[in-house]
Amino acid sequence: MGASFQEAGGWRSLLANSLTSSAELSESLGIAADSIYEVAVRYPVRINPYALDLIRRAGDPVLRQLVPDRAELDESGLGDADPLCEKDQSPVAGIIHRYPDRVLFLVSNLCAVYCRHCMRKREVGRAAGGVTDNNVDKGLNYIAANSGIKEVILSGGDPLMLDDSRLISIIHRIRSIGHVELIRIHTRSPSVLPQRITPELAQELAGFHPLYINIQFNHPAELTHEAILACTRLADAGIPLGSQTVLLAGVNDDAETMTRLMRKLLSARIKPYYLHHPDPIKGTAHFRVPLEKGLSILEALRGRVSGTGIPHYMIDLPGGGGKVPLLPQYVVDQTGRRLVVYNFEKKRYIYPL
Repeated sequence: MGASFQEAGGWRSLLANSLTSSAELSESLGIAADSIYEVAVRYPVRINPYALDLIRRAGDPVLRQLVPDRAELDESGLGDADPLCEKDQSPVAGIIHRYPDRVLFLVSNLCAVYCRHCMRKREVGRAAGGVTDNNVDKGLNYIAANSGIKEVILSGGDPLMLDDSRLISIIHRIRSIGHVELIRIHTRSPSVLPQRITPELAQELAGFHPLYINIQFNHPAELTHEAILACTRLADAGIPLGSQTVLLAGVNDDAETMTRLMRKLLSARIKPYYLHHPDPIKGTAHFRVPLEKGLSILEALRGRVSGTGIPHYMIDLPGGGGKVPLLPQYVVDQTGRRLVVYNFEKKRYIYPL
């Protein structure tokens, strides 16, 4: 990347110079403004200069994730903006309490870029959905009042869009709640605005262990020198890193791309954690992949990537049922006290019971 993307520019400066309209996208990427105007009005757009450079370098796999597409207006396939029923599982503003022992705490509705496949595209980036101090206080009070909550996951939007002082203040207040054992941050900043991970931020976060960070990396091209540097700073601060990759048509829905991604993640000290099947969110039908294809990709990873590099393939159940893993079927038959099993090379073996 060019010198303009180094520390001196600052992540706030990069955000301030983001493309946010169809006219700006047209000028920078040569896309007909009238073809995406309606999409950009309905769903917010932000492509910061670092991400724009990444699009120019990587081409379609990144462009497809970040640039508006008229396919987002097609609601014939998926018409629900909140099929996972997050609003129904939100006892107070900003808290999603789906599992007994943990809550999702939405502390920002802003992101460094606005992904076209976003599961919360119904609300991120909108002025009306901004997170207020009052929302944060209510969320913290809810967590403090429910002793069964052992883990708090900061999400949004992107929690790292908060200034350091605000982010650290929230984490400090969570850590002061005696029954909270773990804190997790979900962010995409290291992959689309790695300048956000400053040495100062990494040092501050290191004071709150056990703290985990999950990052969304969807394509090998996203693991640039800058992205790896950002992740190295976090890993060197003792923070375990995981990747929550989303399986996306036209981006990473083939075994070769996914294999390269998993290997690059491991090399960057990032544990492949989840491979998310795309959620059935309104405006994202063009990213959907058949479940069978996802399972075949997962199966192809086995034997080609070490077990450390094979993520859980997850679906999030509509109606608020939560996440469940899907696995290829390796057991062919069970007869008496033996299993017939095939391995990654499709060879059959007998396993005694």
